[in-house]
Amino acid sequence: MKITLTIAAAALAAQPLAAQPGSPHPVAAKAVTAKAVAETEAAAVRSVLTQYKSAIERLDATGTERLFTTDSTVFETGGVEGSYSNYLAHHLGPELKAFKSFKFSDYKVDVRIEGPVALATETYNYRLETKKGEIAERRGVATSVLKKIGGRWKILSMHNSARKPKGS
Repeated sequence: MKITLTIAAAALAAQPLAAQPGSPHPVAAKAVTAKAVAETEAAAVRSVLTQYKSAIERLDATGTERLFTTDSTVFETGGVEGSYSNYLAHHLGPELKAFKSFKFSDYKVDVRIEGPVALATETYNYRLETKKGEIAERRGVATSVLKKIGGRWKILSMHNSARKPKGS
């Protein structure tokens, strides 16, 4: 009898938690956990993109290299800029030195996590003023692929483009 009770007790203990009233179903619990992890990862991706955007607005790209992989690729308005370090040295850096101000508005970002890769789409307006007093207002979009490396999200590929807003 003792053996039968022990086997029965072991069988009951092996039952899923959902068999007990008030306990969440294991599959539902895993889904909630997966959703929480995805939300945490998406927030980390948004943080990387926000750090980059903030550097542009400060007109100071110092340290932004850490946001990109060493083998990154940047595409801007129909052009292949090469790696981020090349883009920074030959395009973005000189531009930032020529600007008096650069401000984003109506910024929105959508992030989709696919395993160790994140896909991000940013939409925004921006207004820049050069030190010569020239002003440009544009509607922009950027798509980025980020990869998790050493526990940190880094931009592997970025493509951005802009156009004049309708009615301008």
